[in-house]
Amino acid sequence: MSFKKHIPNAITCCNLLSGCISCVMAMEGNFVLALTFIVIGAVFDFFDGMVARLLKVSSPLGVQIDSLADDITFGFAPSFMVFTYMQRLTFPEYLAPVAEILPFTPFLISAFSALRLAKFNIDKRQTTTFIGLPTPANALFWASLVVGYGTFISRLNYGWLLMLGLIALSCYLLVAEIPMFSMKIKYLAWRANKIRYSFLIVSAPMLLLGVGAAVPIISLYVAISVVKTLARKR
Repeated sequence: MSFKKHIPNAITCCNLLSGCISCVMAMEGNFVLALTFIVIGAVFDFFDGMVARLLKVSSPLGVQIDSLADDITFGFAPSFMVFTYMQRLTFPEYLAPVAEILPFTPFLISAFSALRLAKFNIDKRQTTTFIGLPTPANALFWASLVVGYGTFISRLNYGWLLMLGLIALSCYLLVAEIPMFSMKIKYLAWRANKIRYSFLIVSAPMLLLGVGAAVPIISLYVAISVVKTLARKR
């Protein structure tokens, strides 16, 4: 029993280590590997909770270390990727006084990810759905954006402005009071999972985009959640 209780935490630590390695890869300019280790971290994050439930060894310690690991892998790592990327962008001359400061704005993503994770730990409403954009989804969006569309954005006249706008939107979505559906499927019936199944059917062809696939997939996920929330209010 004493050995079993450490297995989920060991998996969580592998998630954290994946985030650390992702940062090193980003620092070296290898964005593909940085994205790869964020994906690996997401796999570990998926299995640590599952293993804890299967072994019946869930603990308060596991909850805390999971949040710490998630903020590294899904908060700091993508922030560092975007920071490294934005250092390479060309800013207009009239922004010269703040041109060296603007690349640091992506670290707001890490701060808001920490807020998102802290809210999740104490919010009893988030047992079957999420309130705000989950940090793994947000991290995959940013890593995929840099790898799949970074060259295109850098060629735009206002690519820097697009990045700043997306950073602001990302921070808002992380802590927004917007219900977002979970992909956990308890029953296979269509009626109980029509939104999940519809999302999977529509997003499946987007996987053909390769490393850039997460951008339209996560955007679709957010759009469906927002439309669903507006429909409920009406």
